[in-house]
Amino acid sequence: MTALIPLASASSSPWHFFAYFMDNTSKVLGLLWAHTWLSVVPVVIALILALPLGWLARRYQWAYPPMMSLTGLLYTIPSIALFVLVPPILGLDPLSPLQVPIALTLYSLALLVRVVADGLAAVPQETAQAATALGYKPLGLFFRVELPIAVPVIAAGLRVAVVANVSIVTVAGTIGFKNLGQLFDEGFKLSTDTPYYPPIVLGIILCVLLALALDGLVLLGSRMLTPWRRAVRA
Repeated sequence: MTALIPLASASSSPWHFFAYFMDNTSKVLGLLWAHTWLSVVPVVIALILALPLGWLARRYQWAYPPMMSLTGLLYTIPSIALFVLVPPILGLDPLSPLQVPIALTLYSLALLVRVVADGLAAVPQETAQAATALGYKPLGLFFRVELPIAVPVIAAGLRVAVVANVSIVTVAGTIGFKNLGQLFDEGFKLSTDTPYYPPIVLGIILCVLLALALDGLVLLGSRMLTPWRRAVRA
């Protein structure tokens, strides 16, 4: 046992994160994939739910204040508390693999409902009136006129939601769910007389790189969905 102390001490430098990665490549890539899945899927589900809710909040002004208040209060609940509360509220097993995705979906929904409503509110009134005069029904007006114009605002909210999820997901690692947060937990557990930095530093680097990659993908998607914006700049 004592022979391991110098080895651990020698490999505890923050700069040894790459060596730690090479020694645990399969494990780390598995955690990265799980982290990516948990960061992206809840945001996609939340966006699908936020579109009709945001539309309702925009169309019926009386619904906007209570809906925004409710979603705002939901976002103030600490993430680890929400992870623990979801199973008993929904009747799930305490270790159900669904509790974290559901909690993250609620967090993303709380953010995106306001974003969708505000994005639709940014559509010029004269544009909506002109489309209505051309014969667009409410559903066609939403999908073919209002939603495309609101894409930049919604995309900005999506970028915040995705990056926030990358951070929040790490908390689930502390309660046993597979993601990059387990690298932080492992680093703390292996710290004895001195902190064991390699897994912690590696986890931070991978979280930052994942957040940048997902942010870039949302930005790219927004530009692809709004080609007329590039034409206007040109």
